[in-house]
Amino acid sequence: MNRPFRVLGIQQVAIGGLDKEELKKFWVDMLGLEFKSSFRSERENVDEDIYTIGSGPHPVEFDLMQPIDPQKKPAVHLTPLNHIGLWIDDLPTAVEWLTAQGVRFTPGGIRRGGDGHDIIFVHPKSSHEFPIAGSGVLVELVQAPEEMI
Repeated sequence: MNRPFRVLGIQQVAIGGLDKEELKKFWVDMLGLEFKSSFRSERENVDEDIYTIGSGPHPVEFDLMQPIDPQKKPAVHLTPLNHIGLWIDDLPTAVEWLTAQGVRFTPGGIRRGGDGHDIIFVHPKSSHEFPIAGSGVLVELVQAPEEMI
């Protein structure tokens, strides 16, 4: 299949739990992930700390997330491996092409993510109107910085 965009690699892995301090015991204390920044969004019901692993100009990001309110959605803590992010060379073109192929995206469209890159999420479940989805996995497509393309 001829795609008008490329997937350049893994951008992030997002891990959810009720208490990000508990998550840090394994991911930070035991494995040594390095703190980068924090992000909080009432709209996305998330309080997260962003860590990195690896070297080079674009190490893999690990987001350790907890909900601001466990009773609200999105419920970032209910799926421990919340989502995986992929670097995309041309996000708007990818979204346009994937939509035309029947891929279902979550509401919200392309928007600025916690690390400052443009993002969009592929829905984990398909629908009648959009028969292709993430097969149970929430997938974040992330616009790659110019130096990666």
